[in-house]
Amino acid sequence: MSQPFRVSIADGIAELILDNPPVNAFDSAGWFAIADAIDELGRNDEARVIIVAAEGKGFCAGVDIKELAEHPQRIVDVNRGNYETYRAIHLNPKPVILALHGFVLGGGIGMSGAADILVASDCARFGVPEIDRGAMGGGAHLQRLFPVQKVRYMYFTGEFIDAAEAYRLGAIEKVVPRDQLMDTAREIAVKIAEKSPAMVKLAKEALTGIEDGDLEAKYRWEQGFTLEAYTVGDSQESRDAFVQKRDAKFDQ
Repeated sequence: MSQPFRVSIADGIAELILDNPPVNAFDSAGWFAIADAIDELGRNDEARVIIVAAEGKGFCAGVDIKELAEHPQRIVDVNRGNYETYRAIHLNPKPVILALHGFVLGGGIGMSGAADILVASDCARFGVPEIDRGAMGGGAHLQRLFPVQKVRYMYFTGEFIDAAEAYRLGAIEKVVPRDQLMDTAREIAVKIAEKSPAMVKLAKEALTGIEDGDLEAKYRWEQGFTLEAYTVGDSQESRDAFVQKRDAKFDQ
């Protein structure tokens, strides 16, 4: 079975390119595979820095809602796969750069919030439609990107923000045209790859250790509310409506 991504390493720079048409949404197996690949790059001495990017219309649309609509019991596996992917990025001994374009949703937000450096194309849009999909999660990682009130506004309304606003809020290092995105990420990666791997590893561990709170613990806290949400009928109705392309009908 082919993986929904491809990996390459050259000149100390590893690239993991998501490639799962049409929208780079992943089922539980896909999330575990991404986590394993990123962990392996962290152990590979040939890689000094990691770039995660994507093919297609957008970076990542998150989890495969169709899988969860058909098999809601798989939420436990999806939750764990998401957790492992974000952990693999955040706690990786190597710096992880994300090159973002198009839609950055759900799991795309999780990966972005776990990363060290973000660059984005001017077409990138960030959102957390979790409430509209009958789930929770993403808030911990979104709050690593944006201020608290902006996070709550995005979460409660489901509204997106664009790359320019994300840059204004300090989450994005550079915003560039789509055709310059990978070159921009690689330029940053080259600067890092030229440095002492031992010193960079120490710096990553030190910087992660001085962050406020435990990102992984915060996310696991959120995931408990996802499981609780799945006991509410409105959660299933949200997923069914999304798959069936209709408006959801909720009990009052």
